[in-house]
Amino acid sequence: MFSRTCPVSAIIGLLCIAGIWAPGVAASSISDRPVVLSHDLAVELRPSTHELIGRDQIDIELPLRAAAVTFSISPTVKIDRILLRAHPAASTATVSDTALSFTAEQVVQPPEQRVTVALPGTHDGRVTLVWIYRGTIDDPPKEPRHLRFVTPSETAGHIGPEGVYLSSESQWYPDIEGSLSAYRLTALVPQGWSVVTQGRKTEETTDGEHVSSTWVVSDRSEALTLVANKFAMKSRAWKSRNGQSIELATYFFPDNAGLADEYLDATSNYLDVYIPILGEFPFEKFAVVENFFASGLGMPSFTLLGSGSIKRHYVQPYALGHEIVHSWIGNSVFNRADQANWVEGLTTYLANYYWHEWTHDDRQAMEQRRLMLQGYSVHVAPDQDYPVAAFVRKSDERDNAIGYHKSAFVFHLLRQEIGDEAFWRGLKTFVSRYRNRAADWENVEAVFAEESRRDLRWFFEQWVERGGSPSLSFGDAAASRVNGTDGRDAWRLTVHIQQGGRPFRMAVPVTIVMKTGAETRWVSLGLSSEHMAEFTLRDQPLLVQLDPELMAFRRLARAQLPPMLNGYVTDRHRTVVKAFTDPASPLQHVVTRITDQEAQLPESQRTRVLSIDGKPLPPEGSVLVLAGPDQQPLVQSIVRESCGDLAVLGSEGFQIDGQTHSGPAAAALLSCRRADVPGSVVTILYGGTSQAVAKVSRFLFYYGWQSYVIFNDGAAVKRGLWQNEPEMKEVRIESSH
Repeated sequence: MFSRTCPVSAIIGLLCIAGIWAPGVAASSISDRPVVLSHDLAVELRPSTHELIGRDQIDIELPLRAAAVTFSISPTVKIDRILLRAHPAASTATVSDTALSFTAEQVVQPPEQRVTVALPGTHDGRVTLVWIYRGTIDDPPKEPRHLRFVTPSETAGHIGPEGVYLSSESQWYPDIEGSLSAYRLTALVPQGWSVVTQGRKTEETTDGEHVSSTWVVSDRSEALTLVANKFAMKSRAWKSRNGQSIELATYFFPDNAGLADEYLDATSNYLDVYIPILGEFPFEKFAVVENFFASGLGMPSFTLLGSGSIKRHYVQPYALGHEIVHSWIGNSVFNRADQANWVEGLTTYLANYYWHEWTHDDRQAMEQRRLMLQGYSVHVAPDQDYPVAAFVRKSDERDNAIGYHKSAFVFHLLRQEIGDEAFWRGLKTFVSRYRNRAADWENVEAVFAEESRRDLRWFFEQWVERGGSPSLSFGDAAASRVNGTDGRDAWRLTVHIQQGGRPFRMAVPVTIVMKTGAETRWVSLGLSSEHMAEFTLRDQPLLVQLDPELMAFRRLARAQLPPMLNGYVTDRHRTVVKAFTDPASPLQHVVTRITDQEAQLPESQRTRVLSIDGKPLPPEGSVLVLAGPDQQPLVQSIVRESCGDLAVLGSEGFQIDGQTHSGPAAAALLSCRRADVPGSVVTILYGGTSQAVAKVSRFLFYYGWQSYVIFNDGAAVKRGLWQNEPEMKEVRIESSH
């Protein structure tokens, strides 16, 4: 920390470097590669000039014979000097610093500065270096370069009047890749600003012009993230049911400060559920922090959410709940850098999915399973599939479908395979065993095999290490009357289940609909292309349904998917139809975004743009119709052809699923299977006024998973699916012999 006897001016000059904190991290053994054990950082942030002035005392463990050590730091900072700090003898408090020589190399991709420091001829495998540096970090957040406009903005780090965001990508302090470090940070910001970072705040002082705060991160972590802004802070002392005390806090901008209690209440609700499942919360605090750009990021002990998310009450399980689960999964148990990422799949399973099971919301739990299966089936073409074990990070929707959705479903299948007791026991053991350590899929397999006392090699080889997925369908389904074991009549049902492509070993539920009810039986499939299952029933079977509750992971054919906007987005052939005449219409902005997005693609892969003129639609592919009320008669003819009586568009409103909606703020996004074009859809965005579609159009591609969404003044007020039936087969009745 900065010595309490040092004036503030010394912080700016970074010359007062006595009284440095020495963390209690001892070198357990001589390292075979250099690693950072601890950082003691002192930084001044100057938002008006985008500047950072820093001093970092670093304890390093390295091989005894190492003559040099290489760090990475931002290419935009200038290193003033690097000092070797001699550890004083016990009999004296004198600190001795020696200037070291170093070389700096600018790397273009990824952009960074690699600094190699020459070490003294002899050392004992542990050295302390003091870096003194300054520079600008100024990468203003940019809109993401794809159609999902609600995804986080892109920035490597920014210091500016609108806010400060410094993450590991910012490289705002010197580090060695692969290190797990303890941290102490003292940060100086202008009066009226507040800093939030990981760990516990131990001190805060002000001189009227600046605020200085000191934070301690005792547990070793992968990186340190710092944010700063003009926050209104609210905190709450909270105790879990197991007696653990945790400080809950919000750091919101003043205009959102009134939402603090909503977020604090939601945080305590999530912690009450996940602490019994995952064990003690890994940190002393958890804060919800508002960001000056669009984001949804989870760091050790806090989450960083964009202002738009805060205003939209971002407290749902897939939102705030997801970031809280990351406290254990990812921020306490780490994923190995640039290796197979198991973290997002497990977090998605526990937060986005399991929360609904825990609250007994069966409808929403099934909806999450549907999104996982459909996300994979829509965004992962068979020739572009890859194993879950190959997922490292998300860069597109295919990665999201494999690394989040399929990976989450793998944990659901694992739970089905070993049973609830072994699964939840294994999860808690895994989190405890690997706390503050990196883990991988091999570690996941080992722990669950140990807790279930099962050899799970086949399971992880099939579902994690191998790409692809099952493709299931019914063959024949036949029944005949037989004598039951109790002398009463019974029915014997024979069902053939087929697997396309390479077969998977799996269990799949079959629901049997009978004259007087229905029941579900599970069928174990082996490594063959066809399996026959026999059932004895008390009632006559009428039809069979293949996994109508979506409990088994598999690829759904496009013709099996409900119609939705994402069917259009992922079609190989896409057409946008401009069904409006006003060139200033917000619908034109959608067309512009699509064409700008695809400008670098070959012409054969771009979306075709047409104006509505009463001519037939293109004979292939999916169609997006952007419609204003002046073209209502022509658009209604398109709706009638593919949607039938599911939707009717009028000049002053519309009727969908039997309900009428009207008024200047009403808009609808609806999709239907395209008539006579299997696997393709027609999607229509329609509003009676420009006002009705203005707010919807910007976030249009966020609403990709429903057959229809009704909006009022830009807010979704109703959603639903139609033309969505499970794989089924009518039972053929055979004569009795």
